[in-house]
Amino acid sequence: MSFEFGMRPQGSVTAPAEPEDYDVDEEEADPAPPRAAEEADLGAVLDETNVVEVLDQLDRELIALNPVKTRIREIAALLLIDKLRSEVGLASERPSLHMSFTGNPGTGKTTVAMKMAQVLHRLGYIDEPRVVPCTRDDLVGQYVGHTAPKTKEVLRRAYGGVLFIDEAYYLYRPENERDYGQESIEILLQVMEAERDKLVVIFAGYKDRMDEFFRSNPGLSSRVAHHIDFPDYDIDELMAIAHLMLDQQQYRLGPDAEDAFRAYLERRVTRPRFAHGRSVRNSIDRARLRQANRLFGEGTGILSRDDLMTITPDDILKSSVFAEDREPEDDGPIPGAA
Repeated sequence: MSFEFGMRPQGSVTAPAEPEDYDVDEEEADPAPPRAAEEADLGAVLDETNVVEVLDQLDRELIALNPVKTRIREIAALLLIDKLRSEVGLASERPSLHMSFTGNPGTGKTTVAMKMAQVLHRLGYIDEPRVVPCTRDDLVGQYVGHTAPKTKEVLRRAYGGVLFIDEAYYLYRPENERDYGQESIEILLQVMEAERDKLVVIFAGYKDRMDEFFRSNPGLSSRVAHHIDFPDYDIDELMAIAHLMLDQQQYRLGPDAEDAFRAYLERRVTRPRFAHGRSVRNSIDRARLRQANRLFGEGTGILSRDDLMTITPDDILKSSVFAEDREPEDDGPIPGAA
């Protein structure tokens, strides 16, 4: 079959014609990307996030611990400046925010974790100002195939907030070959790196044990950017904590009760299971119980507002810490106590 010039067989494919050059009107051109701002308003961001309010609350509600407060302010400042750098087009990669809080019980680690969650939320680094506390029992299973689902379920609940692992060193038990804690650690390692935009992990516990925990698990240590040590309180600081707690509950120490409570603390700090702020709270709860029992035992007379507020020396001196032949008070929770 022959074809005349200009004809083509049906079904054949021809090469596309070369496009002709043409001018593009300025209105039809793709818009140029917006230029980054040349300046950022620090005051506006502070007003928008109210981060300073949280830091001020931390100062008011947590006695002493100045090194801890300073470090938290430094972290908040870094995140705030990163936010401003992003606004003006400077490099601002999300920093690693996983942390380690080390110190003795009752030194404020949980309180600071909650404030840190508020700071991170207000600056947009986590979705909710929420702390999910857990221990080894929540993460590690007792048989093959049990640990991974438990750990992943805790992580699922913590996504969008802060996961607070107390006594984290119990996850690692090298003396037990059949222990499943290492499996939980490996899952945490993966999530802390691959999904660090979803949650922040805070490990907590005694300093010496946490140091050993990180030495034994260098992969964890390298993923924890902020190691914060919580120092012990001295007697004056413990007294300040007591006054803060009493004020919050509308109680006060009566004449000579101040000296009695100081003497109590000087003895209590040398006894087993002392837990700083937690022990102070429990001692106040017990003093309230003794005060209530004293007022109840005095009969059915009229009680003034001052009577109902005042803790007397006897309400403190009846503590077992003043009796050498008796066991020290347990710092466990008191049924029915506030």
